[in-house]
Amino acid sequence: MASTEELHQSPLHERHEALGAKFSAFGGWSMPLEYATGVVKEHTAVRDAVGVFDVSHLGKLLVHGPGAADFVNATLTNDLGRITPGQAQYTLCCDEATGGIVDDLIAYLQDDEHVLLVPNAANSAEVARRLAAQAPDGVRITDHHHDYAVLAVQGPSSDELLTAVGLPAGHDYMSFVEAAWAGDGAGEGEAGDQALVVCRTGYTGERGYELVVRNDLAPAVWDALMAAGADLGVTACGLGARDTLRTEMGYPLHGQDIGPDVTPLEGRLGWAVGWQKERFWGRDALLAQKEEGPQRVLRGLLATGRGIPRPGMSVSLLPDVPLCEVTSGTFSPTLRKGIGLALVPTMVAADAEVGVDVRGRREIFQLVRPPFVEPSVRED
Repeated sequence: MASTEELHQSPLHERHEALGAKFSAFGGWSMPLEYATGVVKEHTAVRDAVGVFDVSHLGKLLVHGPGAADFVNATLTNDLGRITPGQAQYTLCCDEATGGIVDDLIAYLQDDEHVLLVPNAANSAEVARRLAAQAPDGVRITDHHHDYAVLAVQGPSSDELLTAVGLPAGHDYMSFVEAAWAGDGAGEGEAGDQALVVCRTGYTGERGYELVVRNDLAPAVWDALMAAGADLGVTACGLGARDTLRTEMGYPLHGQDIGPDVTPLEGRLGWAVGWQKERFWGRDALLAQKEEGPQRVLRGLLATGRGIPRPGMSVSLLPDVPLCEVTSGTFSPTLRKGIGLALVPTMVAADAEVGVDVRGRREIFQLVRPPFVEPSVRED
């Protein structure tokens, strides 16, 4: 792991320090884990009001040139033909030979010649490498990882907050718009130079938005959101709350629940595969697995008692048949009980009770199909 001195810092690092953030390494970046408010209060703020996350560690790759959209569609799993310019799509970069998930990412379709990809921080360089190795003449992959910040505004009051700072809100789920920033820090450049991308996406299950903004504008945008949100209960949120929120939704995390040794079918992500497409990386391997059926699948673990599962804890079929390990596990602030995810053999009944070894004590959990909490992400 990189030392503190080697970690990249967000352009908002000083803002986080001023708020008393505790930092942790994420994909080579030093990012806020939680603030003085604590994870539970940050989590609750997102469910009840509005929270703002700095997720600038996420990658930003621009695939551009004649035929860029067609190239992306022939490599990543989902079908870009299902969406139109101005819309975003969850998709997967899979290994050609095995179908394993190299990364999960969001594709922003700007037009036929421009597709912005937002991969996970730790995998951004690998996704860029694979794309560059296969790109046809005229199609280029430009890495903007260190040029733009990403702010996630999440919660039922997110529309009000964006409106209060002069940004567009209310557009359809998984759509995005560009907007000029007229607030502090805008300078005297052309309106196009100050553009923000405002996309109705997120990783919390709540109605919300993600803002892609130039690094030099990020502090002013952050300050404006914090000031305008004072009466809305705005709360700065770290990646600890992001993890509890996404786990309540059953959203998989790359590097824990999914990875190169896990296929989309095993990770319950078959819906993000354009099965009718003629080409995408891993197509043959995935079609073969679809025909046979996966041997394991990502399932939810819901505590029947007080046990809190953590990654790496062993899971067994009662009374004592080893099955797998917990991939993600936490305390759910909403349900007030332990929840988790695990890649469970498909031969196990979908609603079976299993045992989890919690620090040497067997705790009983029910297998369930996530989400654990009803999502609000698509609500108008």
